[in-house]
Amino acid sequence: MRTSTRRSHRVVAFAAVAALASGLLAGCASDDNSSSSDNGGGNAKGKTTLTVGTFGVFGYKQAGLYDEYMKLHPDISIKENVTTRTDVYWPKVLTRLQAGSGTDDIQAIEVGNITEAVQTQAAKFVDLGQSVDKSQWLDWKNAQATTKDGKLIGLGTDVGPMAICYRKDLFKKAGLETDRDKLAAMWKGDWAKYVDVGKDYMKKAPKGTKFVDSASSVYNAALGGGSERYYDKDGNVIWDKSQGVSKAWDVSMSVATSNMSAKLKQFDKPWDQGFANGTFATVACPAWMIGYIEQKSGDSGKGNWDVAAAPTASNWGGSFLGVPTASKHQKEAVALAKWLTAPEQQAKVFAKQASFPSTPSAYAGLKPAADTTAYFSNAPITQIFADSAKTIPVQYFGIKDQPINSAITDVGILQVEQKGKTPDQGWSAASKEIKDVLGQ
Repeated sequence: MRTSTRRSHRVVAFAAVAALASGLLAGCASDDNSSSSDNGGGNAKGKTTLTVGTFGVFGYKQAGLYDEYMKLHPDISIKENVTTRTDVYWPKVLTRLQAGSGTDDIQAIEVGNITEAVQTQAAKFVDLGQSVDKSQWLDWKNAQATTKDGKLIGLGTDVGPMAICYRKDLFKKAGLETDRDKLAAMWKGDWAKYVDVGKDYMKKAPKGTKFVDSASSVYNAALGGGSERYYDKDGNVIWDKSQGVSKAWDVSMSVATSNMSAKLKQFDKPWDQGFANGTFATVACPAWMIGYIEQKSGDSGKGNWDVAAAPTASNWGGSFLGVPTASKHQKEAVALAKWLTAPEQQAKVFAKQASFPSTPSAYAGLKPAADTTAYFSNAPITQIFADSAKTIPVQYFGIKDQPINSAITDVGILQVEQKGKTPDQGWSAASKEIKDVLGQ
């Protein structure tokens, strides 16, 4: 997400891919501040109305979960308040949390904002750890929403486990291995090995094609598999000392200074056209991107795209549901948040839009749409993403995590990849931007 945040790109294309049972990164719609979706009941006499504040498309309404819950609980009415843009949503929530009024009974929290919520707003949220079985969720997912003193302020919704999506038709033309298991073995454990495959691809690359969409894509994928990002577990800024950042930067520079990148910015129109035209042979793809690829590649990609395990288990995306202490219906709100994030309900959302659950017990029963499985050469998509999700390391996000990331990808890497600067010059440009962000 780049606020642009990871989820904040999803809405752009979501309507088109919902029918494909796919979830996307939430996106930029124009507007305003929010739109409301009343799911029946309203303020009917004798009913308790619970409001759920979300951004983008969480899939609860689309999967019929609100209607199902209201049938199970006739005394409850649910109203979803949807804000299309996360860069509008979260500041609005913060203002209301600090005022102690105006929040929804349940507030969604994007992974890029969870650390700020944990570190600065924990007192404004109910401790959900007292009323749930925390073992239902991935350990690293729980850790992201847990305060130092053990308070759990959010229940995990989806996650973004990573794989490598690749065009096996282009691999074949380049004389490379096309079997997903053999490819995964070739680059297992090291993103630098993935880049080595790219070097081999470029020796006989089909005319007009590149190995990867962008160096920034590789950077984010590699960073998502490290135990260190920009902050340590105590909230100290370590971007310039982080081993995770250093390794991700080095591998992205191997891409940026070579001829293997199509130099496309993700979610821009040329990137979409790159899928349709088969411009690049691989892309680091979290689970939610499966539907995006299918929709943007169209008929030309059917049966040509395949999926292999990524070099390291990595995550990109995900959210939480929290209950503000300002809610007038805390007990009922906690019960609804628990139900919406339970394994059974997460599986239903996956079936509708491929948002990958943060509850491992749901994995065995997950089934992608038949046309999606066929589109990706009958790859065992669920198994690949589940294996990744279970082994993703705990990562600590900081309050300025997103702008630091943007400084590196949109300033530093861009300087090298598109403007011909040296890696040292790119890092210097990123460093200056980061220091400005941090007020140093």
